[in-house]
Amino acid sequence: MEATSEYCVVIVTTATEAEALSLANQLVAEHLAACVQILPIQSIYRWQGAVHRDPEWQLLIKTRLALFEQVRDRLLALHSYEVPEIIALPIIAGSSAYLSWVKEQT
Repeated sequence: MEATSEYCVVIVTTATEAEALSLANQLVAEHLAACVQILPIQSIYRWQGAVHRDPEWQLLIKTRLALFEQVRDRLLALHSYEVPEIIALPIIAGSSAYLSWVKEQT
């Protein structure tokens, strides 16, 4: 197990599975992400003064922290939301082999 803050998971949500797949494919094709997992979720949030409850698709994007700004900018350019959730969580430890693979792919 390797302790590191060189890697991160970027979390993004979309309204549709099609958009989630499109974003994931684009990020992996451009070597901005090594892997993107897509999960169906329910979101409850406040937007423009009202509480909303909507089904969404969550992307868990595995990448290097050094690429966060490029990932963010690409997501902002492609995303359909006015204010998409784009947050990065550091990977503080992980399998050395997996993290090496993430580095090779990005």
